[in-house]
Amino acid sequence: MESIIILIFVIGYLSITLEHPLKLDKTVPALIMAALVWAMLAVGFHNGWFDVIDTHENVFNFLTGGETAEHGFDNTLLHHLGKTAEILIFLIGAMTIVEIIDLHRGFEVLKGAVRTKSKKRLLWIIGILAFVLSAIIDNLTATIVLVTLLRKLIQNKNERLWFAAMVVIAANAGGAWSPIGDVTTTMLWIADKVTALGLIKYVVLPSIACFVVPFFVAGFLKPFKGNIEVDTSGDAVAEKLLSSRTMLFLGLGMIVSVPIFKTLTHLPPYVGMMLALGVVWLVSEYIHPEEDFSKERRHLYSAHKALSRIEISSILFFLGILMAVAGLESLVYGVAENGDPVGTLRYLAEVLQSAIPNQDIVVLLLGVLSAIIDNVPLVAASIGMYDAPIDSPLWHFIAYSAGTGGSMLIIGSAAGVAAMGMERIDFIWYLRKIAWLAFIGFLAGAGVFLLFKAYVF
Repeated sequence: MESIIILIFVIGYLSITLEHPLKLDKTVPALIMAALVWAMLAVGFHNGWFDVIDTHENVFNFLTGGETAEHGFDNTLLHHLGKTAEILIFLIGAMTIVEIIDLHRGFEVLKGAVRTKSKKRLLWIIGILAFVLSAIIDNLTATIVLVTLLRKLIQNKNERLWFAAMVVIAANAGGAWSPIGDVTTTMLWIADKVTALGLIKYVVLPSIACFVVPFFVAGFLKPFKGNIEVDTSGDAVAEKLLSSRTMLFLGLGMIVSVPIFKTLTHLPPYVGMMLALGVVWLVSEYIHPEEDFSKERRHLYSAHKALSRIEISSILFFLGILMAVAGLESLVYGVAENGDPVGTLRYLAEVLQSAIPNQDIVVLLLGVLSAIIDNVPLVAASIGMYDAPIDSPLWHFIAYSAGTGGSMLIIGSAAGVAAMGMERIDFIWYLRKIAWLAFIGFLAGAGVFLLFKAYVF
């Protein structure tokens, strides 16, 4: 029965990674996989075929535990659902705030920062914007914003592809050192594996290296030499809305306030995000975007419209994949070195640690794997695999590797998939032209992290 559960997970996983050849939205296999994993888990548990373990390492057997074991199973499911819901509520809040800003054309204000004809200078401006924005509003949203900006600045699609691809590298590097910059860092932060200040302390310099090295090398490549005609005529559009700057700075400011709120109150981050969304929503209800603002036009800038624009399929994908991984984590598969029963993921960690004694190499492999397999389940698995204290260098190295390793393939990160969809970037083109740049950036950042770990931290 254990083999059937693992097989369901593997088939579901393959379906997610092959979503483009299958022409199937990855949300579909993720939801089916999660439901089937927990269904098989429930059937096997109630028939006494295997035990279930909770996050406090309490093991439940239905045949010997009876009603107590039944409650243990239910509480394990509810615990994992609660932890998953924390991440989903956080994402919904952040995505809604970003959409409210966009409705008020707040991001159009950023176009004023781009006034150059030099391709090399434009590369660095776009890269720095991607690196900084992704740390504030997350790498997926930053990529969407900047690819949209590039469309307005560069008319030639072949030239634009190179810039869009480099945005993916910069956005993933920028998201890795911020607790709200990437889904994986958010997961580690919410799971109390890292703190906001600890993440910045350990990962910001490796992330800068991961961003700067490939951009420095790219500056010498032919696509980034010479000049380009930059169309800045659309800047006036942002000025037509009285609310653009207000909503941009308010929205980004409230998102940035979430880690501060958590530090002051010790409440989970999703509570701070609920407050942030509430404040932005409140202001959006009363602010006047236009001179002659009428009730009939209010719906164009309302939070209700922003909610209708967020990617619900992405939210459901995270629900499916995180709950499927939680199912594997709850299945007792073997015993640890000390003889205690452990879940499937913890058992996998034991096998990996015995096969590859160097933990740093294991984490580097995790980064490479995140280019092939979605980094969300990999980090979810690592949370179940390792038992290290909060702000351990291990968690920060996992945050860096999983966050930046996905840049090596266009399908390896949410930012890459977004850019691929928006600009129709070819998988093979990215592999030939960009993957090596992402790889040297990944290695450079990893080298900086390991040096600091050995000699500073």
